[in-house]
Amino acid sequence: MVAGMEHAHGKAVQDAINPLARNLRKAIPDTYAGFAQVHKAAMAEGALPVKTKELIALAIAVIEQCDGCIASHARGAVRAGATREEAAEAIGVTFLMGGGPATVYGPRAYDSFCEFADAAEAAATDG
Repeated sequence: MVAGMEHAHGKAVQDAINPLARNLRKAIPDTYAGFAQVHKAAMAEGALPVKTKELIALAIAVIEQCDGCIASHARGAVRAGATREEAAEAIGVTFLMGGGPATVYGPRAYDSFCEFADAAEAAATDG
């Protein structure tokens, strides 16, 4: 995270949200299970590859200004094999569709993507 920035993104936002989500999931397990099914169906390999779907979701997360969604789909895009260049271009489209706010959330999304990509590259060289 950039020094002096108080806005979490990437793994930091996931670490903050996960315990809260676990608590709510215990209270409404069927609702979470339903969302998990929607997620599984929407992100399944099909006419569009998973990588493309994750990049679309990452772009939508920027437009929606959702740091938790940015982190989730940045990680998902990395896991699906997206490159930094692909993530940057997908985020660039958000500037067209989202204007000024996308220029704030877009860099957060790119930093999040790079954080997960760096971690994946480090794990690949260690393993």
